[in-house]
Amino acid sequence: MQIMNCQIRLLMVFGATICLASVVLAKQGIGYSYGPPYVPSSCFGFRNQGIMIAADNPAVYDGGKACGRLYKVTCLGGTNNIPNPCKRGEVTVKIVALCARCGADEISLSRDAFSRIANLKAGRVRVEYTQ
Repeated sequence: MQIMNCQIRLLMVFGATICLASVVLAKQGIGYSYGPPYVPSSCFGFRNQGIMIAADNPAVYDGGKACGRLYKVTCLGGTNNIPNPCKRGEVTVKIVALCARCGADEISLSRDAFSRIANLKAGRVRVEYTQ
């Protein structure tokens, strides 16, 4: 019985650690819509990476280390007066390029990816993105 109690405590600590880690990895910022065309990209040149793609800000892009990274992006709210800027759900995007015009915590989503989580008329929205 004592071994079982120890295992349960260990599982609870492990579960709590995983929950905290996911909160720490979540970033909030501004998401923009861009494109098409989507090629060439600074990560993959003219090799097509699909349409659920994104370009990351210079700090996160880190000289190309973010190339191929996947993010789950969720719309949190608007940044302007467009009514109902967000849609429910999330979209998974692949980093394929550098967004040189983006500031810290900004991410540029392909038009197709952006339209899955937000109204295209909004143009830019507050987002949360996690790896």
